[in-house]
Amino acid sequence: MDDSNYDEFGNYIGPELASSSEEEEEEEEREISGFQYNEGQRETETTMDVEEDDEEGASSDEYEARQPPMAMVRRVDALQQQSQIILHEDKKYYPDAEEVFGPGVEALVQEEDTQPLSEPIIAPVKVRKFQVSEEDEMPETSYSKEFMVDLLGYPAMTRNLVFAGHLHHGKTTLVDLLVASTHTWPEWDKMAPIATPTTKMPKPNDKAFGYTDVHQLERLRGIGLKAMPISMVAQDVKGKSYVLNIMDAPGHANFIDEAIASMRLADGLVLVVDAVEGVMATTERTISAAVREGLAITLVVSKVDRLIMELKLPPADAYYKLKLTIEEVNNAIAACPAADPSMRVSPELGNVCFASASFGWCFSLESFACKYVEQWGMPVQPRDLAKRLWGDIYYHPARRTFLRKRAQDVKEAKRSFVHFVLEPLYKIFAHVAGEDEPELRPVLESLGINLRKADYALDVRSLLRKTLCQFFGPPTGFVGMCVGHVKSPLDNATQKTERLYTGSMDSATALAMRSCDADGPLVISAVKQYPSSDASAFYVLGRIFSGTLNSGQSVRVLGEGFMPGDDEDMALATVSDTWIHCSRYKVPVSGLSAGSWVLMGGVDSSIGKTATIVDTRTPEDDLAVVRPLHFPTSSVMKIAVEPVVPIELPKMLSGLRKIGKAYPLAQTRVEESGEHVLLGTGELYLDCIMHDLRCMYSEIEIKVADPVVAFRETVSETSALKVYGDSPNGKNRLTIISEPLDQGIAEDIESGEVSLNWPTRKVGQFFESNYNWDILAGRSIWAFGPGDNGPNMLSDDTIPSETDKTRLRSVRDAIKQGFQWATREGPLCDEPMRNTRFRILNADLAEAAIHRGGGQIIPAARRVCYSSFLTAEPRLMEPVNYVEIQAPADCVSAVYTVLGRRRGHVTHDTPKPGSPMYTIKALIPTIDSCGFETDLRSYTHGQAFCQQYFDHWQIVPGDPLDKDTVLRPLEPSSGQQLARDFMLKTRRRKGLGDDVSIDKFVDDPALREIIASLSQ
Repeated sequence: MDDSNYDEFGNYIGPELASSSEEEEEEEEREISGFQYNEGQRETETTMDVEEDDEEGASSDEYEARQPPMAMVRRVDALQQQSQIILHEDKKYYPDAEEVFGPGVEALVQEEDTQPLSEPIIAPVKVRKFQVSEEDEMPETSYSKEFMVDLLGYPAMTRNLVFAGHLHHGKTTLVDLLVASTHTWPEWDKMAPIATPTTKMPKPNDKAFGYTDVHQLERLRGIGLKAMPISMVAQDVKGKSYVLNIMDAPGHANFIDEAIASMRLADGLVLVVDAVEGVMATTERTISAAVREGLAITLVVSKVDRLIMELKLPPADAYYKLKLTIEEVNNAIAACPAADPSMRVSPELGNVCFASASFGWCFSLESFACKYVEQWGMPVQPRDLAKRLWGDIYYHPARRTFLRKRAQDVKEAKRSFVHFVLEPLYKIFAHVAGEDEPELRPVLESLGINLRKADYALDVRSLLRKTLCQFFGPPTGFVGMCVGHVKSPLDNATQKTERLYTGSMDSATALAMRSCDADGPLVISAVKQYPSSDASAFYVLGRIFSGTLNSGQSVRVLGEGFMPGDDEDMALATVSDTWIHCSRYKVPVSGLSAGSWVLMGGVDSSIGKTATIVDTRTPEDDLAVVRPLHFPTSSVMKIAVEPVVPIELPKMLSGLRKIGKAYPLAQTRVEESGEHVLLGTGELYLDCIMHDLRCMYSEIEIKVADPVVAFRETVSETSALKVYGDSPNGKNRLTIISEPLDQGIAEDIESGEVSLNWPTRKVGQFFESNYNWDILAGRSIWAFGPGDNGPNMLSDDTIPSETDKTRLRSVRDAIKQGFQWATREGPLCDEPMRNTRFRILNADLAEAAIHRGGGQIIPAARRVCYSSFLTAEPRLMEPVNYVEIQAPADCVSAVYTVLGRRRGHVTHDTPKPGSPMYTIKALIPTIDSCGFETDLRSYTHGQAFCQQYFDHWQIVPGDPLDKDTVLRPLEPSSGQQLARDFMLKTRRRKGLGDDVSIDKFVDDPALREIIASLSQ
């Protein structure tokens, strides 16, 4: 038995089959060979024939011996290729498209799909348009655009105005009246007059009202949020044409920065005051700012129709109400420190107009007198008649004479204003409201008012507008008032230049600015930036003080911090386009000359808030900037923001930079903890910023923290001992004490009443005359901080016998830098200092200058300022808001309740004369004012309306360093716990430790022990 036919277990497996192995080898050879030669194919066929003839199956050795030499070589190569290492990217798993579909087929390789499921495969077309605009087709006007551009070349025929006043007093409605008289505006003609646009607003983009309210948020909220310019050509009483450049400023207290920026461009203020509400909080602030800017003030008493239709006052009482409103304005003007008696407003002077813009009429006494002269052919001049239509002048109808004093026996004599103005106006209202067409038509036709039959079918308010528009005609009286009492850019150029220009008044640039020379050096004050309709770019609005600006011109952009000889805050730019900005549309021009307002494109990249634009040909020694804007308020409310998706942080940062351009008082900071903080003037201000940031500028989802406020750090006593600090090398020692400043000095420094740019003698005289300082103490002031107008002071009180004054003067700049650093970031919670004076008592400095460099003196000055501050009873200061509330008499008690719950208190409570409302003035801490307006409306059922703005700083009750104060979690602090609570929460939010110790700033152990004993 042949054992080879059985396996190890005794199972029969049969003899070995050689043919199968030969077939496997042949199959392997076919797979390895990528191509076959003809000779190789014949050899393979021969080999297969031999295999078929071998009946028993030859052995592999015999088979290989019978192979040709070429086949043996190919088989060796195939075995070598089979043993090679093939990389993953070289492996071929699938055939090529050419192998599958044949030659000539194009193969397209697509990338892997990374689009998330939340996005549609085909995204809808997104239209980025955030403003109401008429740029596609400019509206028709009663004048040609070319005529307006040509007229701007004559500064004497131009008036630059700003419309300002309290919220909802009729500023934008007055602009609408001027637009409707000069533009083709069919939507305004068809829409009935309403008190406020929000009551009957069909949709956000309705164009029937608010011609200057172009922002989508303005139309949703029904209030103005941005100061918008518009230029038009209007005629006065004599029919002479003038260009009116108008800035419509918002009236909300949070947006006073827009009004201040508008005043920089203007030569006169048109103060709009509601006839019923009178002078309010924003009105007083507006008057104060206008007086400080040196603007001529004219008054428009708006909403006179409320006296007739709402209060239903008789004509005589309406006269007293109007007179009271005008006297309130004069009292507010007189209360300003820099006021002049010539600023008084009165109708007989011609600087007061009466209006009801929603009903389409506005008149001055002169324009009303013109109607009498034209209607009845009176042989008098309109101006002479207008002087007799106001005041204690009576008209005797029987004698047809004017009387200075009403006689006791003459009862029928009435005041001339009542007889000639109010009674006819009341009669028109009464006839239109109470009569039908058959009785009304003859009356109106006798007055020269011809209406269509369809007009008589309108509702009463629409019919009143149609009637009064024809009766009064275009607002020529308003134009005459502005022309007569507001100086042209040519006449006001000298005053404007002396107030604003920081350069030498004897330079060629200053002389050209004073004469408003179109051929002089180019100087433009750029104060506002407006986004395009899709918010992709910014356009810069400025006033040309001298020279001519052309499209494509190269200019220098000087920032607010530019100093002659320092090119750090200067950039070169090219003006790509120039326009005349008309709110909803822009008129492109090739260039504009001095006295005009110009909208520029292509220069916004290097402008933060404001800038001065000059020609590149101006010598560098002659370069100077226009004074930056000074605001009467501060950004004290802040919120922390961060993107929901962290990878979108660059988009948010880009949006924050654009927010800084669009909002004058908006500030952005990055805390040490890395959070981005936005600062604004109030809740509405920050709410509008967040809307623009989310929807316009970044278009991402953003998380917002709860609003908090900015604090200030101050001292309440003089330092308990002289504190000294050593430099890092131990060779310099500074001794400084700190003390509180006298009351009022900090406000004077911030408002610019005193400046260290003055001569030293003048500074000393200021403090000597106002605060009874010694003349040497005033002259020894080194710096204010932080910044040039910071409310802290550094003074040199060293004695020459104890201190080397020469060495001290050599390190003066370094000590000032350390002082600026310390006052910018206080030791309590990294907030700026306020109302603190640091006095240098001694300075022991190294002899070698290399040992008293900036790297040694600056940190030493900062540390010793901190240590002296902490030994002077440090305190925390919080902002306080001034609140003005209007409410009915039955809601006054609820107002007191809401204020009491928020640490507020009432300072003034009085009824409003001539109206059923009470005016309540109060103070409330800003940190407790969040949600106050909503709470107030809830308690009063929507009958109370308030306006609030930052007023002053006050010390928070309690000692922030008192570690014995017990703070319970999840419970509000009160009383003496507030200071400690505010400090700890602020430090934790900024990523700082809870411990505030003077040991970090004092190196001497003996001094530490003395300070510790004093604190005990």
